[in-house]
Amino acid sequence: MDAVTALRANPTGLWTGALEALPIGAAQEVVAELDELGWGSLWFGEAYGREAFTAAQAYLAATERLVVGTGIANIYARGAMAAAAAGRTVEGTASGRFVLGLGVSHQPLVERDRGEVYRAPLAAMTEYLDAMDAAPYFGADAVQPPRMLAALGPKMLELARSRTAGAHPYLVTPQHTMEARAVLGETPLLVVEQAVVLDQPRDEALRRAHEHLTIYTGLPNYRNNWLRLGFEESDFGRGGSDRLADALVTMGDAAVISARVDEHLEAGADHVLLQVLGTDLGQVPLDEWRVLAAALGGR
Repeated sequence: MDAVTALRANPTGLWTGALEALPIGAAQEVVAELDELGWGSLWFGEAYGREAFTAAQAYLAATERLVVGTGIANIYARGAMAAAAAGRTVEGTASGRFVLGLGVSHQPLVERDRGEVYRAPLAAMTEYLDAMDAAPYFGADAVQPPRMLAALGPKMLELARSRTAGAHPYLVTPQHTMEARAVLGETPLLVVEQAVVLDQPRDEALRRAHEHLTIYTGLPNYRNNWLRLGFEESDFGRGGSDRLADALVTMGDAAVISARVDEHLEAGADHVLLQVLGTDLGQVPLDEWRVLAAALGGR
């Protein structure tokens, strides 16, 4: 079974940055348990922690069934030739269980932290994909993993449709999922991230949601997408308004979270990634992952 088929067959996975708080050996132990719990996939970002390809390889080595996706590997972190070679290497170690998610990141992270010049997103990604396709490679591991793009707006979704296996939107609503599916058409894969807070009082759930949104409300790519979805500038103060938090972070028990997963699936998602928010951004929410695995295990 290839990765795309596997994601469709088991439509719930996890998205997390919390594993960065653990030494890599301990993170592998946690990932091995996630595999045993029956989660369909594990995705993670690339910003201030582990390098995306080596982290993916470590997590794949610790598991037998879990699909591992980069959500996303930053195109400014490495050249296209290196990315193409790394993708082949990881795919060769765990054939059919790796998805290479690529993204343009954000101007402050690229220019301030990486010292690179942030370019127009669509042009930068198009040229990067062109360069990956044209890159020479003479190694034995010649098979490329499926690629997906971090895509929010219609033009990047169109590029995902025409050039890759599909799209991986982050911080979106079921309305966006429906609109993304309309742009992608029937065939491309649509893997959406959904932040959740499990079984907490309203004030604590909101606190976690606002903490989660603090960095994102300062990034134009997300703000522009929320404007397209009908939100207003007044919703984008640091941490977001309660209205924004309620729309982007599902708060409640396992049944409420399961219902939100169903909303995304009915709107056209193939696979929904739950990002469980713990007491702080560095907490590994293993207990919540166990509870939700049991609740969603019948899918």
